[in-house]
Amino acid sequence: MIEFDARRRIWLLSTPTTAYALRLDEDGTPRHVHWGRPLTLEQAAAVPPFRDPADSSFEHPRSDGAELPVAGFGPPALQIRFPGGGREIEWRCDGHTVEGGHLTIRLHDRRRPLAAELHYRVHEDSDVLERWTVLRHTGGDAPLEVLRVDSAAWSVPHLAGYRLSHVTGAWGSEFRLRREALPGGETVLTSRRGVSGHHANPWLMIDDGGAGEEHGEVWSTALAWSGSWRITLHRSPAERLGWSGGFGHDGVTWRLEPGASLETPVFAGLYRPDGFGGTSRSWHAYIARHVLPAGSESRPVVYNSWEATGWAVTEEGQKRLAALAAEIGAEMFVMDDGWFGARDSDEAGLGDWVPNPGKFPTGLDGLIAEVRRLGMRFGIWVEPEMVNPDSDLYRAHPDWVLHEPGRSRTLLRNQLVLDFGRPEVVSWAHDWLDRLVGTHRIDFLKWDMNRALTEVGRPGAGDPGRPWIDHVRGVYEVMDRLRADHPRLRIETCAGGGGRVDLGVLRRADEAWTSDNTDAADRIGIQHGFGQIYPARTMAAWVTDSPNFLTGRDLPLRFRFHVAMAGVLGVGGDLSRWSAAEREEAAELVALYKEIRPVVQHGVHYRLGEPPLTGVQYVADGRVVVLAWRLSSSFGAPPAPLRLRALDPDARYRDDDTGAVHHGAVLLAHGLPLELPGRGHASALVRLTRVE
Repeated sequence: MIEFDARRRIWLLSTPTTAYALRLDEDGTPRHVHWGRPLTLEQAAAVPPFRDPADSSFEHPRSDGAELPVAGFGPPALQIRFPGGGREIEWRCDGHTVEGGHLTIRLHDRRRPLAAELHYRVHEDSDVLERWTVLRHTGGDAPLEVLRVDSAAWSVPHLAGYRLSHVTGAWGSEFRLRREALPGGETVLTSRRGVSGHHANPWLMIDDGGAGEEHGEVWSTALAWSGSWRITLHRSPAERLGWSGGFGHDGVTWRLEPGASLETPVFAGLYRPDGFGGTSRSWHAYIARHVLPAGSESRPVVYNSWEATGWAVTEEGQKRLAALAAEIGAEMFVMDDGWFGARDSDEAGLGDWVPNPGKFPTGLDGLIAEVRRLGMRFGIWVEPEMVNPDSDLYRAHPDWVLHEPGRSRTLLRNQLVLDFGRPEVVSWAHDWLDRLVGTHRIDFLKWDMNRALTEVGRPGAGDPGRPWIDHVRGVYEVMDRLRADHPRLRIETCAGGGGRVDLGVLRRADEAWTSDNTDAADRIGIQHGFGQIYPARTMAAWVTDSPNFLTGRDLPLRFRFHVAMAGVLGVGGDLSRWSAAEREEAAELVALYKEIRPVVQHGVHYRLGEPPLTGVQYVADGRVVVLAWRLSSSFGAPPAPLRLRALDPDARYRDDDTGAVHHGAVLLAHGLPLELPGRGHASALVRLTRVE
């Protein structure tokens, strides 16, 4: 619900359990008032405006709280270089409109040909507030140079302290959660790689340092953008905290031509009073209902052939793997890299998206028919944005790659990046993907992207900032058109693992490849960070061979399954090397996953315990699924009990496997009895059903 008090010029946006308020200041600046617990419009109007207690001539009188900062001594969310070099912006409000849950505030510079729209959108079933900005060049002959335009700026109330939660990492070690005190001054979170990134992810959480998993106030934001991004936090000398964020990074500019507009991606925000767990669950529900293209679906159990074959792909070899995958209960067979062009290594073939005739003498139809005869759907790996210099495509169109004229072209993984900001490249990519998917009725694309962007230029573009943004928009366009043309098609986003996971790509993809690191012990931490924002139904998790190819760690098959069963279960090992006993055990565990899948993928998610004994709990329709993992334990120092959450203390719960009946109050207070043998890696899966 959106309300407006015309006399006091204040807007109030109400969600099911929170409120967000802003007012129009005397100088025409929309300024933050409140973000947190519910308020009425009258109460919001009574919130006093912030005044800097320092009363110093070295502080700017409008430093804090602007909804889109353009002045002051903090980091600006909008910077424009006008013809002649001026940068100052003075807003005049031209009014607002409300359409359902969508508020648009219209601003215009008092003297320059610049207009802006601040957009706010709320949903009846979510506490998440979506915000974005639109700029327009309203007249004159010369372009405006956009040095920075963020989607939104956010402010939180004065807190006793400020703690920042975010994720860091690298390839094979993504989504490592960090919680740390926020220093004074400016803190920048960013990716400059052209993707949302392995090293960071475009979200953050703020609390006062005292919040826990199920208690305390938490403010969080997440950016819906799959390219380079930047979020800048500013803890002011007056101990106020605000931040702004959006697409692009330092040095990326945009020429806004007369009559043109520029729209930013959504930067969504959420306040929760019930800790990090409550924050995560609210994000999960929002993503399922308002982001994912088919959020109510259950994701299938996938078998992927990559770790079994690498580039040594043949039709007969894939058929043998498909038979073994069907034997263990896989529902989707995905053929990975190596099926096309001269693709016998990573040195050649990217860009030549036709089946290799030596590997598939009659094309893909024979393999696909066999996969479907075995009762599985068929998926295939693609990397549309990339090209090897040793390819027919590059030899024909060397100008299609991102490059700076007269400069070297950096090879990473022996490949270059196609410029998806070029209409001809987007048309080419859509055409071959459309033929591939349509001709063979492909069910699933694993859309990979295996290198960062470098030499991001386009000869003749005249605007050095456009390729960074145009590339992402071109990728979005191809995905959107494919899904519109082929409603049955489902997509997994991948960028060398978790390098492209964000709310922007998840509007087009059904799941995300979490990490190339499939070591189950490492995956516990990776999945813990991923789940802070993103729901289990988007988290692809494979069971692969042991010892693990990346870490060399040897882990029990059941432990590997129990970790992967916390998300979208897949299998990626070389089944031809698994023993008959291992395949039989795998089939039992896959069947068990299918039984618990509605609870895991669609239930409410709770995180349990602290190392060395941790776990996750999912609750849906009176059913409870607990996955518990112990990495190690010391003799004489048993781990703390795993106390469950969100149960009715007056109800009883039956263990579906043992028949034991537990009191809800006991499970909440004293934890779940677990039998974990030894002191090394061990795990358990417990299914409980509420009984009267």
